[in-house]
Amino acid sequence: MTVMKSTQEYAEFRNRTVKSKEFFEEAQKVMPGGVTANIKSFDPYPIVMKSGRGAYLTDIDGNQYIDYLLSYGALMLGHGHPAIVQAVQQQLATDGTSLFGTPHRLEVKLARKIRQYYPSMELIRYTNSGTEAMLLAIRMAYAYTGKYKIAKFEGHYHGGFNQVLLSVNPPLDKAGPIEQPVAVIESKGMEPYQAEQTIILPFNDLDACAEILKKRQHEIAAVILEPVQAGFIPAEPAFMVGLRKVTEELGILLIFDEVKTGFRMGIGGAQSVYHVKPDLTALGKVIGGGFPVGIIGGKQEIMMISAPLAASDVFDNSASKRSSSQDVLFHSGTYNGHPTILSAGLAVIDVLEREMYRVISAADQLKEGICQLFVRRGIPVQTIGLGSIFSLVITEKERVRNYRDLQQSDFALRKQIDFHLFAEGIYTKPLNRYSLSTAHGEKEISLTLEAYDRVLSKKI
Repeated sequence: MTVMKSTQEYAEFRNRTVKSKEFFEEAQKVMPGGVTANIKSFDPYPIVMKSGRGAYLTDIDGNQYIDYLLSYGALMLGHGHPAIVQAVQQQLATDGTSLFGTPHRLEVKLARKIRQYYPSMELIRYTNSGTEAMLLAIRMAYAYTGKYKIAKFEGHYHGGFNQVLLSVNPPLDKAGPIEQPVAVIESKGMEPYQAEQTIILPFNDLDACAEILKKRQHEIAAVILEPVQAGFIPAEPAFMVGLRKVTEELGILLIFDEVKTGFRMGIGGAQSVYHVKPDLTALGKVIGGGFPVGIIGGKQEIMMISAPLAASDVFDNSASKRSSSQDVLFHSGTYNGHPTILSAGLAVIDVLEREMYRVISAADQLKEGICQLFVRRGIPVQTIGLGSIFSLVITEKERVRNYRDLQQSDFALRKQIDFHLFAEGIYTKPLNRYSLSTAHGEKEISLTLEAYDRVLSKKI
């Protein structure tokens, strides 16, 4: 396997990002760790950006990059797309306000569009993030089934809240047997009992999953999963079909977290690829066009639990309450269904209806080109992913099916390549997946492959 110089890439990085380093030192004086979200941090310090246009970012040192992070996949139209800018400006001009605090026309208009592409989402609710959508999905599952534990898969991320922040990236010496993973808490400040409330499943192993679920069917309200783990390791079709069958037989809800995959596998998300209907679906990221949004939807009988039609809720102060607040599933949020954001979401769908195929074609072209460059140099690599997102995995394994397979890849070499690519004007957070947008065309693909060719030529 090719070995790259272990310090050169960091020297290049520091020389090109002097102002980012200075900014980071100042940021640490006012923010813990210098960032407002842990995911934005990496060693030795994150690059600080100044502007974004189309497929490009420019940092405060004046370096320009082709952006493949795209705010972790959120910007499927790239930075500052004219359709989104126009939609936002028009909404503000037409409505005269950024927020009503009441129902409004765009809530129904976008909901109909979502249902068009996600038939499993018979009714929907808006939230402010994918994390909030997952929180509500779990509450609904509890309320609908009367059971109060969930099952999630090892290596899958569903947000930073206690019920799901387990076994996302567990040390293998603490993770337990591969067929029966152990719940590993991923953050300080979490109650130890949470490791008993959340059951961990092995991804792409139907027999092992079925055995765990059958033993604990009377405890588990729902199985939640990313149909494509971390946005790039796909579920095997037979696994998805089998998981749907098992959960239905056991009276366990199936929840798809399509925050990463929604609109990126195709407009209809992963469920349109696998032809499997979950009971509930969480969406986010892409549909906001760069604004914070989440959507939860699913079967009418489940979603109607949240309807404030017949019972009171926590905000009902009337003296003659018809029933207790405990009889209704509470869900609220001042910014839910924000009109400015929903107008952006409609613009995103309108553009993707015309250009989705081109984004996926560009991703396929980039994946194939990268593989050819690695093969030419005898480096075993896979560009794993579906649709418009993928990740570069340097591994000798024939197939990467789950979290534990991924741990056998060469992270050190991948990280060195990522840092060298910074100097070539290619940006994604080190070790992260690649996302493409409608702004990535032939020019960007060619420039990226040329950059890879130069980087892979840097050998000892």
